[in-house]
Formats: sequence, structure tokens, C-alpha cells
Amino acid sequence: MIIVGAKGFAKELLQIVSIDMGLLDDDIVFFDNISSDLPSKLYNRFRILTSFKEVEIYLLKSEDKSFVLGLGNPLLRKKLFKQFMQLGAQPISIISKNAEIGNFEVNIKVGATILSGVKISNSVNIGIGCLIYYNSIITHDCIIGDFVEISPNVNILGRSNIGDNSSLGASSVILPDITIGNNVIVGAGTVVLNDVPNNSTTVGVPGRIISKENKI
Repeated sequence: MIIVGAKGFAKELLQIVSIDMGLLDDDIVFFDNISSDLPSKLYNRFRILTSFKEVEIYLLKSEDKSFVLGLGNPLLRKKLFKQFMQLGAQPISIISKNAEIGNFEVNIKVGATILSGVKISNSVNIGIGCLIYYNSIITHDCIIGDFVEISPNVNILGRSNIGDNSSLGASSVILPDITIGNNVIVGAGTVVLNDVPNNSTTVGVPGRIISKENKI
């Protein structure tokens, strides 16, 4: 399995992949073609691939073609998701054994990562490549778009709709029946009382729009 990324969030995913899933050290590799301060092996145990050429060689030699997204930024997740698909890698979803997922009408699309303490109720759709961080709650009849980043302790209440590529800051609250557009940034601690249009940034209690210039 390839964990795309080798810092920050990638290290947190390692806990699930190594401990929850029980993969051996040799079955886990990381990818980082940007950082110049990394060792050849993370924790002196896990190999780090540093170019797409190395990824191609790894995929040719390995029976396991799976990859997971170990980075947070929605647009970067989307970009690397497409690049790894083009290389022939196969995205999978990673869900902590300590997450609580409803049993009825919950649809989690490929490439999602769901960490410990997350609670997802029934009748919820989770899009491609989403990241749902520790202790966030998504209640009934919510729709989460593709490559959405949901930071720790976010609460998304009933019948809300979160657009593609949006990022919800830590401890933000989305009240019921709210629509968040595509490519929206919701600041940490924001309480969203009204719909938020595409490409906007909203902050504060109650949330107020401070920009409509986010770029996709």
C-alpha cells in the first residue's frame, strides 16, 4: 500500500494501516516528491518513494496496487488522486476501527479517510477522497462532496450539503439544512447559520463571508 504523503496526516494514517489493518512494514510505503528533509525510511522502518518514476516501478513489482491519501489540502488530494489513478494505482478507503458508522443508507465512496472518534449517522453520502478528522459528527441525511476536508470536532447537522473541495475548520458547526458551496473555506470555530456560495470563506459566530475569491 502507498500512503501518499510522508508528513503530518500521513503519519496519522499509518496508525490505522499498521495497527488496525495489521499490514507488515514491507507492505507499506510512503510517497513524497516535495520535501527535502526526509530520511530514506520513515521511523527507520517504512520506505519513502520520492518520484513518480519510483511509484511506477513499485506498482510494476507489487501485487498490492492500493493507495490512500495522506495529506489534507482538498485540491492537492484531488490532484494526487488523479495522478495515482493514471499510474495504475487503486484508491481505497481507510476507516478507523474506532469510528461509528450508521448501518442504513450510508454511502462512502472510494478514497475516503475516516479517523478515530468520527460518528456518521444514517442516510449520509460521503464523496470521493474525503478526509474526516478525529471526533467529527455528521448527522442524518447529509451529503458530503468530493475531496472535502473535515477537521477535528466538526459538527454537520441534519440535511446539510457540503460542496466539492471545501474545507471545514476545527470545531466548526454547520446547522441543519445548510448548503455549503464548492471550494469553500469555513474557519475554525465558525457557526454557519446560512448558505455559503461557491469559492467563499466564512468565519466567526455567527459565520460571515469575508471573501468570495477562493480559486479552484
